[in-house]
Amino acid sequence: MGSREPVELTFESAENIVLRWDATSSDEARDRTIFAGGDRHVIDHYLNAVDEIQRSLESGTLTESDNQSKAKTAIRIAMARLEDEFRNLLTAHTSPIGTDCLIDPNSSFKRTCSTSELHDQSFVVEEGGEGRTCVSYRLANRICEIDLIPSEVISDLRSIAERMISAGYLRECVQVCLGVRKSCVDASMVHLGIEKSSIDDIQWMEWENLEAKIRWWIRAARVSIRIIFASEKKLCEQIFPYLLVGSSIDDYCFLETVKGQAMQLFNFAGAISTITPRSPEKLVKILELHDAMSDLLPDIEVVFKSVSSKMIRVEAAEILSELTEAVRGIWLEFENDVLKEPSKVPIPGGTIHPMTRYVMNYINLITDYKQTLVELIVSKPELKNSGDLTDVELEVVEGRTPLALHLIWIMMTLQSNLDGKSKHYKDPALGYLFMMNNVHYIVQKAKAESNLREMIGDGYLRKLSGKHRQLATSYQRSSWVKVMQCLSRDEGLHGNGSSTAFGVSKSTAVKERFKSFNLAFEEVHKTQAMWLIPDEKLRQELRVMILELLIPAYTSFLGRFRSYVESGSRHPESVIKYSVEDIEAAIFNLFVGTSASQQQMRRR
Repeated sequence: MGSREPVELTFESAENIVLRWDATSSDEARDRTIFAGGDRHVIDHYLNAVDEIQRSLESGTLTESDNQSKAKTAIRIAMARLEDEFRNLLTAHTSPIGTDCLIDPNSSFKRTCSTSELHDQSFVVEEGGEGRTCVSYRLANRICEIDLIPSEVISDLRSIAERMISAGYLRECVQVCLGVRKSCVDASMVHLGIEKSSIDDIQWMEWENLEAKIRWWIRAARVSIRIIFASEKKLCEQIFPYLLVGSSIDDYCFLETVKGQAMQLFNFAGAISTITPRSPEKLVKILELHDAMSDLLPDIEVVFKSVSSKMIRVEAAEILSELTEAVRGIWLEFENDVLKEPSKVPIPGGTIHPMTRYVMNYINLITDYKQTLVELIVSKPELKNSGDLTDVELEVVEGRTPLALHLIWIMMTLQSNLDGKSKHYKDPALGYLFMMNNVHYIVQKAKAESNLREMIGDGYLRKLSGKHRQLATSYQRSSWVKVMQCLSRDEGLHGNGSSTAFGVSKSTAVKERFKSFNLAFEEVHKTQAMWLIPDEKLRQELRVMILELLIPAYTSFLGRFRSYVESGSRHPESVIKYSVEDIEAAIFNLFVGTSASQQQMRRR
């Protein structure tokens, strides 16, 4: 809107103009509008008339009491007219910010935010249907103020506000603005899906539903603070420039417009921070909410920077603090779960314990929030001083971050808990297999998650890998010792000619040894046929390890003593029941947790 030359008016002509537009005086004045018509001459003429009457009152040039009374009456009429014009003009150009694009991110964009700092265009706005402004769900990292009302309309609204405030009608003007804009903000928040929820409502809500609401809230909060509230603040500053700064109602119009919705927005986050029980599965979503609130706090400080807005800033900061305590509380609950998991019933087949899966999946999930966890969670101070750590263990954790040390401590605690559970197996070999499965799973999960691997370091992973290989060796020794003794022990088989040192025929002694081997092998095979190694590569490695131990010894035994059986027995196959190939096939059927290999053995 360009500059306008003021028209010289006398008090009488100015009074006549104001009275002509008195809505109570004629149908024509009531049905017509000054500003909506767009006739700049009419608009300027009326504003000049108001200015002249106000100037006359303030200058004291109206000496006669009748003229002063007329001027005051004219001002009252003018203010009533300007209030109606202000309301009509504001209403005509006010519409909620729609969220069609929030739901449909693939929609086409017509107009981008003009904020110069918004380089990545993460926030995009467009003209929506029915005159609404539409906001994209792609969320920026900075405030993005939208021009909610065209600049020429802003100029007219400001012109009206200036005259109403000058005449002492500040309260009326602000109330009109509040009434119109608050309804608009309320409608925009409804479009965003911000609902009024009490703490009780949230406490009784299923966690799956709350997870979805948290995801939506994070998006809605960013749009609300960075676009809706920020743009509303800009609009109030455009309509009332410098008129309220430093006064007792500084930022009053903006604050009263958005305060209710801002508090409702924060109430949800605050209610989530108090939710109980603080079970570990809730941590990831609480972390998301914490990070979102932390990320928004600087924007909240900017949008609500006035003295009168302090309560909003304080509320946001308190909610962030409550979310911090919620994160710490849930983390402590998680640690207690790892430390005190009480199950004593052995897991069938020695497979991976559910707690191991739970802990490692949990750790992998939360490493995406490692920066937040570093800030919020203190490392276990006793880790590097623990008597349970060897010099080698101390060396591999040297130089790790406090959070990495904390995670290593949890993984060590998990292993200690698992070791206790392994003692509940009656067969020590199955206890070793159980530990091998679980330690191997820990290693594989840590290697697969780049964040976790980087944090805890390859040194610690190599140590864990060495541990599961040691467990495999311990399993092998404790499990196959009786079988190997049948093949490697020469006691009772030495002697000259056809008899042994004990006077028993060598053929008979060899047959008994073969029968002992068959019985020992079948017993071990029958027992271990129901044992389980879920990881295929580990399963194959252990099978090969057994075969490398067993096949050379069995092959050698067959070579040395087969002839004694075949030459002295009508049915040597009943004594030498298994060929080398049979042994290999039987071993390769182990550790799948089924009875298929048992059935195969029974058919022989």
